[in-house]
Amino acid sequence: MSTATQSPSAPLTLTQGAVQELQKLKDQQELSEDFGLRVGVEGGGCAGMNYILGFDQKKDGDSEYDIEGIRIFMNKAHGLYLAGMQIDFKDGLDARGFVFNNPNAESTCGCGSSFSA
Repeated sequence: MSTATQSPSAPLTLTQGAVQELQKLKDQQELSEDFGLRVGVEGGGCAGMNYILGFDQKKDGDSEYDIEGIRIFMNKAHGLYLAGMQIDFKDGLDARGFVFNNPNAESTCGCGSSFSA
């Protein structure tokens, strides 16, 4: 079982597996220090909303958090949809990739990257 960690004010958590994979991806991409991990939502997908997860620079209207040395950028308006969410990384025979465990999702699609709230 993965242990989740978060900074006191971060509205979401990252498992150790997610932290390790994100650090590896950041190192591979050789990003400058002003880049962080953007976590958010956007309209679309088979269930109504898609998750956003990728490295980006901070924008106006973003909140910034630190989870185990990873800078997290999140549009303040997205906090309503992401509060309490856990991001995990799976690397098994049945699935490989980031997994979003969102307690605010009323339903999710089969692919796990789209939800409705």
